[in-house]
Amino acid sequence: MQALKDRVAVITGGSTGIGFATARRFLAEGAKVVVTGRNQATLDAALSELSAKDRVLGIRGDVARLGDLDRLYATVKERFGRVDTLFANAGVARFAPLEAVDEAFFDSHFDINVKGLYFSVQKALPLMSKGGAIVLNSSIANQSGMATTSVYGATKAAVRSLARTLSSELGPRGIRVNAVSPGPIRTPIFGKLGLPAEAVDAFEKQIEARSRLARFGTPEEVADAVLFLSTDASSYVTGADLVVDGGYQQS
Repeated sequence: MQALKDRVAVITGGSTGIGFATARRFLAEGAKVVVTGRNQATLDAALSELSAKDRVLGIRGDVARLGDLDRLYATVKERFGRVDTLFANAGVARFAPLEAVDEAFFDSHFDINVKGLYFSVQKALPLMSKGGAIVLNSSIANQSGMATTSVYGATKAAVRSLARTLSSELGPRGIRVNAVSPGPIRTPIFGKLGLPAEAVDAFEKQIEARSRLARFGTPEEVADAVLFLSTDASSYVTGADLVVDGGYQQS
């Protein structure tokens, strides 16, 4: 039996990486899926790879622009009439030491990772009814305190906090809110951290040595966790943070 049959799911940042893997997983479980992305070419390429094209819709937009979110949900309402599941996944990640951070670097992270996520949830609410599920994409950086992640980690700590506060607000309405916190996952964003090649290589080796499973995770493994938090299998789970890190934080 398909766990999301006939449910409507919105995935922000769904054209690559974890978002794309989750879109594919949701479609396999019978959902109607709306994915967003900022780059039209990347979004088109993702849509061409997804099967069940009659059940998938791509909408170009930037979650940091509230007008784009209004357009997203107006289109979802017209096409599907409701939202059953929201995976607020869109985000950016770049690492830099404290003294190298400027205002633009700081603002770009908070605009997308916090403001964009917050209003992705707020503007979805008129379309969500009792039984809805919201999953926020946080990160183990929300508490790991790794050097050079001060801005990124702060945004993800805010996301973890939002899972708690929004679950309290929306629980009486029958809407569950949880976070998923990936650890070292090999996605396209990993090559956009802003680190030199030798630093990335050293970082990869350090991660593999520290992980209990001695490897990076895959987007599909995170997608499975998001699926769990989006279905009735987690009907009594809310305000939680599901860590998917191969035991990285236990070392």
